[in-house]
Amino acid sequence: MTGLSASTASTVSTAGIAGTGAPAIRISEEVARAVADGRPVVALESTIFTHGLPRPRNLAVALEAEQQLREAGVVPATIGVHAGVPTVGLSTEQITELAATDGLDKVSLRDLPVVAALGRHGGTTVAATAFLAHRAGVRVFSTGGLGGVHFGASESFDESADMTTLAATPVTVISAGVKSILDIRATLERFETLNIPVIGYRTTKYPGFYVTDSGHEINFAVQSPEEAARVIDARDRLDLPQAVLIANPVDPAKQLPPQELDGILARARAEAERRGITGNASTPFLLDHIQRDTGGRSLEVNVEVYRGNVRLGGEIATALAARAGGSAAASTGA
Repeated sequence: MTGLSASTASTVSTAGIAGTGAPAIRISEEVARAVADGRPVVALESTIFTHGLPRPRNLAVALEAEQQLREAGVVPATIGVHAGVPTVGLSTEQITELAATDGLDKVSLRDLPVVAALGRHGGTTVAATAFLAHRAGVRVFSTGGLGGVHFGASESFDESADMTTLAATPVTVISAGVKSILDIRATLERFETLNIPVIGYRTTKYPGFYVTDSGHEINFAVQSPEEAARVIDARDRLDLPQAVLIANPVDPAKQLPPQELDGILARARAEAERRGITGNASTPFLLDHIQRDTGGRSLEVNVEVYRGNVRLGGEIATALAARAGGSAAASTGA
């Protein structure tokens, strides 16, 4: 079973974009019904197939993630911007179109009003996806890696908007840590400053996306989707505004050898510095360098990371839905 067709998508929105008649946010009927019924839903970002993976692998991975969730009884909510409309629950046709379109905008939260007003297509980053998921009532979001603090940020101020957005957006994000090209120690410090809890899934060793252990410890771990759901419910009962980050390491048998990755990253950073590549251009350059240096093996790790996070996201969303159902039954005396 694939996503809803564009013709069956419904507009569920609080306000339109002035002067266009377009909805501020479009939520598919399937996602809206699932949220209203308390069924498990998992948000998926679009930049993984608009900017992160080569064709035709990008489309295959996007559709596989949706199918993986459906087979687990979970509704997928792939999020992106289609023709200027931020959409929660892209149809299969829309995903296919975005995956095949050149020159799409990479849309962070700051970019949403611009691409909406200009009627552009765009793939949403972690920040924009988390914001739109929360607006649609979707509590769980699976991604690959998070943005964070870049090396040299004390001078460049190069930090991802993912962090500040997640500090004010109460979703749950499942990732395999932050991207290995980042300053992981500084990123964890920023998460602490922003009051964002970082919890390992069955580990207190913070993963480094391509590797299971980045060399940094975190304070807490949960051992099951049900434990994660209890943490999320506790956050909500306390009415706290920040995300909960679940760090889910890649299978050790499928990681890149850590020492090999260290050498690759050193060469990639040196080449970026030699070419004067900084700012927004640095991340795609470094990731492309890693892919070429590993002969494409990093791409396979990337896909494995995503599959694992989608699977865990579905399990946590299911546990949350079960807790909500139990609470409702208890309150009615059922």
